[in-house]
Formats: sequence, C-alpha cells, structure tokens
Amino acid sequence: MRRLEVVLIKPSKYDVNGYVERFEHGFMPNATLYHIAGLTPGKLDGTSISVTTIDEYVWTSRDYLASLRSAGVPKLVAIVGVQSHQFNRALDLAAYALRHEVRHCVIGGPHVMTCDTSEFHKSGVSFAAAEAEVIWNEILADAIRGELKPIYGTSGRWSENLPGPVIDPPPKEALARYWAPMLGLYPTRGCPYRCNYCSVIKISGHSMRSEPVLQTVRNLRTAVASGINTVMFVSDNFNKYPQVEELLTAIIEEGICIRFFCQCDTKIVKQPELVALLARAGCFEMFVGVESFDRVTLKNANKYHNYPDQYPEIIRLCGEHGIRAHFSNIIGFPHDDAGSVTAHLEYLIELSPHVVSFYILTPIPGTEQYDDFMQEDLIFEHNLDRFDGTCCTWRHPHFDKPALESTLYKCYKNYYKTLMDTVKLSEETRRIAIMSRHAAQQRRHPMAGGINPCYIDRSLDYQEFRHDLFGKMSPGLPMSCKILPN
Repeated sequence: MRRLEVVLIKPSKYDVNGYVERFEHGFMPNATLYHIAGLTPGKLDGTSISVTTIDEYVWTSRDYLASLRSAGVPKLVAIVGVQSHQFNRALDLAAYALRHEVRHCVIGGPHVMTCDTSEFHKSGVSFAAAEAEVIWNEILADAIRGELKPIYGTSGRWSENLPGPVIDPPPKEALARYWAPMLGLYPTRGCPYRCNYCSVIKISGHSMRSEPVLQTVRNLRTAVASGINTVMFVSDNFNKYPQVEELLTAIIEEGICIRFFCQCDTKIVKQPELVALLARAGCFEMFVGVESFDRVTLKNANKYHNYPDQYPEIIRLCGEHGIRAHFSNIIGFPHDDAGSVTAHLEYLIELSPHVVSFYILTPIPGTEQYDDFMQEDLIFEHNLDRFDGTCCTWRHPHFDKPALESTLYKCYKNYYKTLMDTVKLSEETRRIAIMSRHAAQQRRHPMAGGINPCYIDRSLDYQEFRHDLFGKMSPGLPMSCKILPN
C-alpha cells in the first residue's frame, strides 16, 4: 500500500534578538495540531496516512527537524495555526523542508486567512486560506497525487457543519514538555462582535458554529483516561456557545472530573446561572477581555458590549463560585497616555482579579485597525515578528516605543507585587504571580508560552534557505485580503 507521511508543526516565532522562542515547559499544547490530526483519515485513495505532531515552542533540541526532511516516503509538511508574528518562522520551516527534498509543504492559520500571500504562490509552498474542515482532505488528496495547488480555500473559508474530530491526546512523553498535562479543545467557533483590532471575525466568522456535544464529551472522556487533568476550551465567547449548558450538564451528569479554562465575553455578567454551572462542571479560570476601563475608548474600538462599571460584578460572580477571574488588558489605545494607563492600573489593583494579562495595542495584519493605520501611515515596524502584542509597532501620539514597551512590563511588575502584598492567594495563583513578575523583570511577556526559555537556534541559521526559495529575507507588511464568500 502506498504511504503518505504528514508532519503537522506549530511554528514558534523569533524573539527580539532573533532567537527561536522555545521553553522547557509550555503552558498549553497547541489545540490546532491535535484538531487537524483528528481530521486526518488513516487511509485515503488507497494510501495509508501517518501523522506526526510537533509544537515547536517546547522542543529543546533541533532533532525534530529530521521530520522536515525527505526519507524516501512521500511527505506533506503542514505548518498550522500561523499568526502574523509566526509567519517569518513558518516561511523558514517551509524553505528548510523544500531544501531537504520534501515536495509538499502548506502553510495555514490566521495570517494566511486574513492577508494576501500571493507573492509566495510561485515558490513551491502552498497556502491554506480556509478552515481545515473545508480543504484538508483536498490537500491530502493532492499530496497523494503528487502536486499541491498554490492556494486552497478561494471559494469559501468556513464550514457550515463542524463534525468534530476524534482527538487523540498527546502521548505522555509530549505532555511532559508542558507545565501540566493539558489539552486544548474547540467546541465552538465564531464571534458576534466587531472589535476593530481583532481578527477572529475574519478567521472564524460572525456565526457561532459548534461541533456535536457528544463528540466533545467523548474527547473529554478520552483526555481523562489519558492522564490529562486540565482542558483549555480555546473557543472565543464560550458563554455564547449555543450548547454550552448542554455540554456542562453532560460533564456533571457523567462525572467527568477535569478542570477547565474558558474564555467569556463581558456579557457573562448577565448570566449568573451559567457561572454557577461552569463552576459545578469544573471551570477553574475564566479569561475575560476587559481591555480598557474607559467607555469612550471601548466604543472607538467597536467594543460596544464592554461596560466598565460591570467589571467588578464579574469578579464577584467568579469569586462566589470559586472561579479565578483573568482580566486581559490592552495598553496604548490611541487616546491613552501615561496618566490614563496609571489610572487604569490603579483601578485594576483596586478590583484585584487574581490573574491579569497586559498587551500593547497592535494593528494585527488583516484587521480593520491594521487597514486604518496603514492608510494613515502610522505603522513604522516592518518586521512581522514584532506584531505579537509585546512591541510598539506604530506611531503613538503619547508614547514613544521605549516608553510604551517599558510601561507594559511595569504594569505586570506593579500589579503582581501589590496583589501578593495585599491579597491572600492560593498556592497556584501565587505561583502564577511570582512567575509573571519574574518574566516581566526580564522583559519577557509572562504569557509568551512557557517557562525556562531555551536558546538553541536563531533566524540567521535559516537565512540561506529562505533567500534561495523566496529571493528575499523578509515578506514585509502584507495587504489584507478580502473576506472570501461562503
């Protein structure tokens, strides 16, 4: 029987010193890897298909690069979940694979779905501009036949139905690379909002689409049986998931004992019964994008559903049910200045959610804000590696680049120092606070992806491969692509 080896790789990114960002222990196995692995049939068109998954963030040696070389068996290298700040690294991995006689390489993820990649379409690399449910089997079939198209997904990017793959959790040796045995799942997709700085609506669309609840429940049972103790529901707006109560009730009734993390919008404040149900089902942390305490700023960002006067109630509701509230904050909105950021931090300290994260406002390629900033000639940074929420990439009216980036880390250090001094924290939360302060003191973003960074390779090691394949060292700033029709 013919064979096809599929290598799924989640790329890392290059840090400010040009090193590949890696960690001895990651925070969470990448959900996209195992989702696409679950969508991959074991056999197609009379060809046996095997799958290897690699999360580059947690490989502390370069031995996995052997998987990106041809060994006499037809091989498809799929670089998945690529965000704009990972696109340079994805191009380098693709160039490395093609240099080492791998014939088929495809790049997919948010950047490809939202940005024009046409300048690379004659390089031998293919691009996936739609959800895997729409195009993955076509890509596999073309790899088996021996030739990939330059781009997939030009006739529609979203699947109307999400059958829900059977997820095989990472093996124990892979789980050992992470902080704890964890798994990410996508029970639902889509976002009903129109925040101008966010690309989710271009990646997943406005409509909420969900996989069958029974399939999610089966995957949770399998996760527990595999020794996984924590699940991250990485879907946006989990409280907008149409079957959320059905899923949570099934978890409770079937006695599935597993802790989980979810993301909810601020409208969760109007759903106290759901918060109670989340807690009963095992929710230990809720990520909420509060972003700003200024209503005008929120309106200017099209984030009309956020009302700062409701934020304290979210913390109270979560605390009442033993759920850790995680407030995400954006600094550097156009009207922000040193005084407004200080006031934001002071009020956040007063509220004292047990976990916080801070990001610099970043015009992510493909978003409405990116297009506006490009038109106004505000973006000065041309290295896509820097578009990761930790770097100043545009001309802010009140901050220069060093001041805004220093403010980011000062917010982390000051917040967690005060929290630890004034609030009694659980052992786990205190550990998060200590690690966050330590990372910020080293000017590393605490949410970068893991702990104990490793420095074993850098962009210069792949320079020759990229130049030979693409004839250039950097893709520069892309144009946004239009929303493709369904």
